[in-house]
Amino acid sequence: MNETLPPCPACSSDLTYEMGALLVCPLCAHEWEGGPVELHDDQPYELLITDASGTVLTDGDTVFVVKDLKVKGSSTVVKVGTKVRNIRLVNGVGDHDIECKVDGIGAMQLKSGFVRKA
Repeated sequence: MNETLPPCPACSSDLTYEMGALLVCPLCAHEWEGGPVELHDDQPYELLITDASGTVLTDGDTVFVVKDLKVKGSSTVVKVGTKVRNIRLVNGVGDHDIECKVDGIGAMQLKSGFVRKA
């Protein structure tokens, strides 16, 4: 067994450090209370990613978009109810934690808070 600090809940960075009773992320300056997480060699720490209703997502799931989403740098909109197949969970930019291909738009990243598991 070994001890490690959990990743930042704001940006998912694994560069967190302790400052007194707080944990601090040097990338986004987020501070929160917590402590080291005890890891077992056979069970590495894994961040659970949930959809808008709290259901745990896994690689390969199919999800539906629950809100119209503007595509940055384009006039295109991903409409409510759009079905996205075969998602991949990643530590993306900011809190974008789903990588996928949307029909008619192409490859993009989504926030898990704007999708619902099918």
